[in-house]
Amino acid sequence: MIGAPTILLGILGMVAIVTIRYLAVSGGFAWLTARRGITAGPANPAKRKKQIASEIRWSLLSAVIYAVPAGLNLELWRTRGWTQLQTSLSTPLEWLWFPLSVALYLFLHDSWFYWTHRWMHGPKLFKAVHAVHHASKPPTAWAAMSFHPWEAISGAVLLPALAFIIPIHVGAMAIVLTIATIMGVTNHMGWEMFPKSWVNGWFGRHFISASHHEAHHRHYNCNYGLYFRFWDQSCGTDRGIVTDFRG
Repeated sequence: MIGAPTILLGILGMVAIVTIRYLAVSGGFAWLTARRGITAGPANPAKRKKQIASEIRWSLLSAVIYAVPAGLNLELWRTRGWTQLQTSLSTPLEWLWFPLSVALYLFLHDSWFYWTHRWMHGPKLFKAVHAVHHASKPPTAWAAMSFHPWEAISGAVLLPALAFIIPIHVGAMAIVLTIATIMGVTNHMGWEMFPKSWVNGWFGRHFISASHHEAHHRHYNCNYGLYFRFWDQSCGTDRGIVTDFRG
């Protein structure tokens, strides 16, 4: 049997990892934003300072919530082998599955995010839960995990749950988590990191960037996706990109 102290230590370790990851990535892109001479968030300095403080508080709470299922998943894999996490890349099939599993996990994560996100824009849930995220007007890089605890729970459970069902190499999972972290931050940082030729070309027609997600924060009733524009385009909720975004 797995001892409670072992599980607790594993979860605490994951809390530290997720917290440091948030502070490093959000802080890094916030620094880069300032370095580029861009003022993200409210124009008023006092309001901006207050908003960023709120974004960090909610995000640190979310970091703890995200860490619990992730830490439990990791401990169950490490001590009991109960998940489908893999470490072997010794056969052609395993090498082929590596990129395919990344694509599948990203699509399933995006699908979950789209439908739960759209659901949270219903009047009652928005007021009770999702309004925390939209209190950032406009958001900054620190808002990537600025969620009400119930929203954080909905976002925290999917990837650990998938790891019990769909085989994935630990390296592939690391890629998925890295993409999720970077997209979550850069979609809120107040400027576009991709070249205009990308945003206005094939890439921008299929993938979400800050220019696309900014429209969601301005209009609320569109652009619900996380990585791909597939569900927005299929369900008639795609409003395109904003054109006055700094790059």
